[in-house]
Amino acid sequence: MSEKKSKKWSQQVTDNSDAMDLDKDVFTQRSAKKIADSLKQSAEQSHRRKASPFQSAMSMLNFYINRAGDQLSKSRRTTLEKAKAELRKDFGREP
Repeated sequence: MSEKKSKKWSQQVTDNSDAMDLDKDVFTQRSAKKIADSLKQSAEQSHRRKASPFQSAMSMLNFYINRAGDQLSKSRRTTLEKAKAELRKDFGREP
């Protein structure tokens, strides 16, 4: 008997990324700074990523935002967009 897949492929990527190990529920935190700090730490500690830590962290955040699409509330999207700005700041890539 085959098991039904209970998660979408995008959720599996988020949960089991080959690029880096993410903290549990990283994207559900209320603070943009905490999200950015967690992604930065995960990216810097990963030895499996192919890109720079900044690129890996930003890519994972963008992936999450893009896959969530219209399912994200306006306030959640705002927090995640602020997390992008925090990531840029943390990595010294402010415009």
